[in-house]
Amino acid sequence: MIRTLFAASLLTAAVPAGAAPYYRAEPTAAPARSVVVTRDNVWRCGAEGCAAERASSRPAIACAALVREIGQLASFSAQDRAFGAEELAACNRRARAD
Repeated sequence: MIRTLFAASLLTAAVPAGAAPYYRAEPTAAPARSVVVTRDNVWRCGAEGCAAERASSRPAIACAALVREIGQLASFSAQDRAFGAEELAACNRRARAD
């Protein structure tokens, strides 16, 4: 619960009004949570996918961290540059086997 409250406070503090997210991801299945905290990102997930602001990690690391938390992705982009098929496949290999 404390982690959820912390993540919610980060969302309100870190996202300027009208700012476009740096990272965008489309999961293959709807995530169980609407807020997902990874290494150094706070992801907001909804019907249109997941989004996060820029953090210190490279895009490949941000993608892998998200995949470990929510599962396979259908797409991932950083600053409007979509991952190619090979990059996305490499990222999806980081998914946890449940």
